[in-house]
Order: sequence, then C-alpha cells, then structure tokens
Amino acid sequence: MDKIIETKQYSDEMISLWQEAFGDSREDILFFLENAVNKSCICYYTDDKLVSMFFLVDCRVNDIRYKYIYAACTAAAYQGRGYMSELLAYCQERYDYILLIPADTDLVNYYRKRKFNHKMNIENILFNERKEIRECLFEGCSLEKPFALAYKGE
Repeated sequence: MDKIIETKQYSDEMISLWQEAFGDSREDILFFLENAVNKSCICYYTDDKLVSMFFLVDCRVNDIRYKYIYAACTAAAYQGRGYMSELLAYCQERYDYILLIPADTDLVNYYRKRKFNHKMNIENILFNERKEIRECLFEGCSLEKPFALAYKGE
C-alpha cells in the first residue's frame, strides 16, 4: 500500500536513503537534520518502505514565503515509477510557492515538465537558518551558473 506523509521527525530510514542517493556521511546528514529548524520531510512509502523523499525548508524570495525543496531522492531500485512526481504533485496541492535549485540540465527539464517554470536568481533566496545550514542548502549543483526554478500555484 502506498502513502505520502509530511513529518518534522527524522528516521534512520531517511538517513539511509539520503546516503544511497548522495553518498553523504551519516554525520553530515545528522548535522542538517538536527540543526535545520524550519524544515519538514515529504515521504513516499510503498509497502511500509520509504522509497522517495525530499525536505521542505522555509525561505523567502522578495517577501514571498516559499518552500525550498532539498535532498530530493528516490531509492535506485524504485526509480522510474513516478514516485517523485507524486511527491511534487502532493506538495503543489498544499503549497502555492515552491522552489528548488536543479542539480543538472536533466533535472532542469524534469522539473520544468512538473510546473517549475519560473527561473529565479539564487541570490534572492533568504533562509532563516544558521550559516552552516544555509551553505549546505546551496550545495550539489553542477550547472555552470546555478539558478532556482519555482512553482507558483495557479
């Protein structure tokens, strides 16, 4: 049975999925989980197993409140089944302003197909988080000139 939940709690299952997807150390992941104060996690479970997730971190752009998607990932064995698309649609039903920084050109195209059609300057994103957390929220992009893509509810 499939289900999507939003939680402010974290689990070892989240840490394991993050490590599989990004190769980060448990220590680095725990630093984010324990120190980012304005976050929640949107999780996709199938047969009671976490298979896809991302974190939402509160931010502002030009005095508008956004949810920033961070550490979006799906377990390798479950990729290509539409779980991330379902998580994004779930989020879009609940929040009018969502943004992210795509890591590469393929992801730019992926997110544009999912209504993230507003290109924004990353310098305009403001987080109410400590400096070390703000820094990690901007990591992981391989684009020559990183930018944000935003979804603005219709």
